[in-house]
Amino acid sequence: MPAVARISVGAALMAALTVLASSPMARADFVPGGKGTGSETQVDGDQGDGTISASAGAVVFDRSKNGSGPKAGAVTSATTTWTPPACYYAPKYTPEQLQKYLEPIWEAGSTGHEWDLSQRKRYVEGEPYKDFNKEKTGEGYWWDSYVTPGRIGDPGALDCDEPFFWVDTNDDPPADIPQAITPEMLAQLAYAEIRVPGTEVNLAPNGATKVNLPTWMWLDGADFKPVSVTASVPLLGVQATTTAEPVSVRIEPGTSDAETYPASGVCEIDNGRIGEPYAEGKANRTPPCGVKYLRSSGDDAYKLQATVTWKIHWTGTGVADEQPLPDGTFGGEQDVVVQEIQSVNR
Repeated sequence: MPAVARISVGAALMAALTVLASSPMARADFVPGGKGTGSETQVDGDQGDGTISASAGAVVFDRSKNGSGPKAGAVTSATTTWTPPACYYAPKYTPEQLQKYLEPIWEAGSTGHEWDLSQRKRYVEGEPYKDFNKEKTGEGYWWDSYVTPGRIGDPGALDCDEPFFWVDTNDDPPADIPQAITPEMLAQLAYAEIRVPGTEVNLAPNGATKVNLPTWMWLDGADFKPVSVTASVPLLGVQATTTAEPVSVRIEPGTSDAETYPASGVCEIDNGRIGEPYAEGKANRTPPCGVKYLRSSGDDAYKLQATVTWKIHWTGTGVADEQPLPDGTFGGEQDVVVQEIQSVNR
């Protein structure tokens, strides 16, 4: 079967299995290195909500320290168009499993005589592999491509079009295959799994504010703390943990008739919190993070946008120091009603 066709089939299969992964102990009949038929990609979840761990192919994700909540979402790269890889190569089959996967395809003849013949030469007749490499059973795995969850249909998912290739245990994959899984790539895949809390800010006054009245803003420190996801390939003994830490929130009032505190509109994290809760006795102080509206919103409301920037880094197998990844952002919108201050003329 042509590599592109295999990827297309694999992508559709991954879509179906990703749905199954939300159920406890969902598993296809193939586990890399196990005793399945070798016809499918493993997807497994240890808990119904998928937060403890879940796997997609050879990669296992531990999300137990990830952000959660109904408004949690994925970060996007703050300053670049960078995205994690749409596909990658990792261990998939033992010699026996590859045989059980390929022989029914050849026997069906659906891919054409010439293609089947070339495949038999490659994997059975010694050009370059013989009898599916059975003489190396237990000494390595056949590697194949996987599509990153959520990237099915992405043009980049077609970049991994190499045929199955063998890698001995403890050997590096071929240098001319840049998408072969590494700790750094695991960190990038974990980046895509990071979820951060929603960014609805606390306001004082709450409900409705007044024209020319400084409105205090802050984020709940209990929610805005570092989150992380660990990605690993147990068969290879490699892992990487990607961590996101909140560093600032950008306030966009939703109208040009407003002033922000500070003037830049960016509230930096200070002593583990963004902004400062309002309390009695602070009425005459300037809020460290907030906004002052200069015009009423009338019968409508202003759409205040709060976007948190998260500093993201990773550590992993063979890496002693934190390695940077592009900062991520995640924002939310909320209504702010601004009223005129009523006065009584006598």
